[in-house]
Amino acid sequence: MADYKKPDHWQQKARKEGYPARSVYKLKEIDEKLGLFKTSGQMLRILDIGAAPGSWSLYVLRKIPSNSFLAAVDLSPLSREFDKGLFDNGNFFFVQGDVTAQDVGEALLSKGPFSVIISDAAPNTTGNHTVDSARSLGLAETAVSFAETALVSGGNLVVKIFQGSGTDTLLKHMKTIFKTAKSFKPQACRGESVETYFIGLSKL
Repeated sequence: MADYKKPDHWQQKARKEGYPARSVYKLKEIDEKLGLFKTSGQMLRILDIGAAPGSWSLYVLRKIPSNSFLAAVDLSPLSREFDKGLFDNGNFFFVQGDVTAQDVGEALLSKGPFSVIISDAAPNTTGNHTVDSARSLGLAETAVSFAETALVSGGNLVVKIFQGSGTDTLLKHMKTIFKTAKSFKPQACRGESVETYFIGLSKL
């Protein structure tokens, strides 16, 4: 049984490099392999769903051009340990709330349309794989719904998913929305974890 409380290589590396969680290396690998944030200096508008404690938001804010914009949402607050004022920047907008709530959704949509949508959202796990994967699927479907509504043509989506019943159907649906849609498991994912990421590139 893995000891998730004991800092592993990725957690130690994250803190050393100024990120609150190891999850940053999942996004970094996806970005470096697939070119999520193809900037060449142009302004990007990005949505981060399930942002807390803030590693993905920090990665984005440190990477994108200064004239770009990031909106983020989570039930939990962001960690302020490493942001050095980046979360106070006028180019950053954070809502602490339920992404499935109508008022929260409307607040986020008002900041779009978005060039890239990223979601590392995960449910509070119960230990029951069927329940956990169903809840994860619901969160992933929410992210895909945002992509359908608020992602620009040619935009990209990354969404975390716990593999289970219904996930294949979601990926098939993404293939109707994006030029390319596929599953990808970054190296920083725990080997025994059922989590993977569905990636949609170049929205049709």
